[in-house]
Amino acid sequence: MGNREDLLAGAKRCLYEKGYGRTTARDIAASSGVSLAAIGYHFGSKDALLSLALIEATGEWGEALAAAVAGAGEAGQDPQERFAAVWDDVLKTFSEHRGLWAAQFEAISQVEHLPDLKESLGAAQRTARLGLSALFQGVEEVPDTEEELARGSFYQSLLAGLAAQWLAAPDQAPAGGDILQGLRLLAGDVLTGEQARVPR
Repeated sequence: MGNREDLLAGAKRCLYEKGYGRTTARDIAASSGVSLAAIGYHFGSKDALLSLALIEATGEWGEALAAAVAGAGEAGQDPQERFAAVWDDVLKTFSEHRGLWAAQFEAISQVEHLPDLKESLGAAQRTARLGLSALFQGVEEVPDTEEELARGSFYQSLLAGLAAQWLAAPDQAPAGGDILQGLRLLAGDVLTGEQARVPR
């Protein structure tokens, strides 16, 4: 690897270990074994490097998520049972990538002061939503339509909400079955206007 790649790898390690706000340029240089001046040369600033590292690390988590979703459930399984199994496996990816999720929430809280980060995260939204729509439907890709964006936005909201709950109190985060039960209840409340009867 060259200095640029080493700096990116070092920045990702720092995000996992120290978080977004506590990582300094010196931390990245030390973690990567590259000079401090190289950050400015290759990326312009520490913030630009950390923003790119966050996007790349999120993409790597996306690969772990894809593997979890693909491996959840069994062939021919009831769709509702598979839905619950998928979300149980999503929870496992949080354990493996806790530092990334903590860094993401920390970074999001600072976007108003970091226009480059805000632009990077905003630019990734549409692609992320379409990717999630495809992923949870078990297909390679979906068309860029309002329907698929809405589906992806729903999954993105579930993911972010679940991650926030898991970070705050892992033992109280809802399991896949809890999320399925909530979905049934909401479907009854919102779509039919009647409270769904869910067996306990």
